[in-house]
Amino acid sequence: MKKREYYEKKLEVISTIEDSRIKKPHHIPVPIYIKEASFLYEFAKDDKEPLMAAGLDPELIEDLPQRCGALREAESRWKNQRGNMNKSARKWKKKSPGAYDLRKDLLASFLYAFRKHPDLLKKVRAISPIGSHARMIEDLNDLSLLGKDNTRLLEAIKFDLSLLDKAAQTSREMAVLLDEKDRERERERGEPSEAKKIRDQAYTHLKEAVDEILEAGKFVFRQNKKRLRRYASAYRRKTTGKKKQKPKKKTTKNEDKGAG
Repeated sequence: MKKREYYEKKLEVISTIEDSRIKKPHHIPVPIYIKEASFLYEFAKDDKEPLMAAGLDPELIEDLPQRCGALREAESRWKNQRGNMNKSARKWKKKSPGAYDLRKDLLASFLYAFRKHPDLLKKVRAISPIGSHARMIEDLNDLSLLGKDNTRLLEAIKFDLSLLDKAAQTSREMAVLLDEKDRERERERGEPSEAKKIRDQAYTHLKEAVDEILEAGKFVFRQNKKRLRRYASAYRRKTTGKKKQKPKKKTTKNEDKGAG
């Protein structure tokens, strides 16, 4: 059965998980969690009898593949939605460097073309090369207007006058894009999307089964270190181990030679 079929089969159960029960995958990436749950399914199948003898419901073991598939599909749907929501941010990241470069080029050209005209230089120098995105957009429009009022001086330095229209157009386009990007960011900061909530509910549904199996396994194999490792997260064991490792102390030359 494919992950979409597992998702559709489990959706009714998943969607009824109340907010107070929902767990979020803060400490482990979802793909890794699903992979570990799949391994746990194989281990628990082998150890089914002793786990059942300890009171574990065997349906939790048999249901793991469906819960894994449902979470895998829910994660994919949420990632796709996030990708669509971040479309404007990606466009901004792609186009904004060109807009900033255009402003930089216009500033340099204007400073040279207007070098003998203090009144015009003052207007150009009032435009700071450092500022917000909104300021950059406004600067492009202002530079376009200033340039069109002084085309004779710009032509004298062989300036491409078409850049003035380009600056005005870029200003309009980037203003729209910045607005879309900011609105998307506000939506992300607001209420979580339905797709994300379902992803978290699917994660909770899988985690509830995984936790029960892990606890049973830890009890049943508490005196069997080899088997016991099956019932603990390899990812958590690895990351916890890294946190516990202390950086090696740097020794000085005198310390290397010894105190005496």
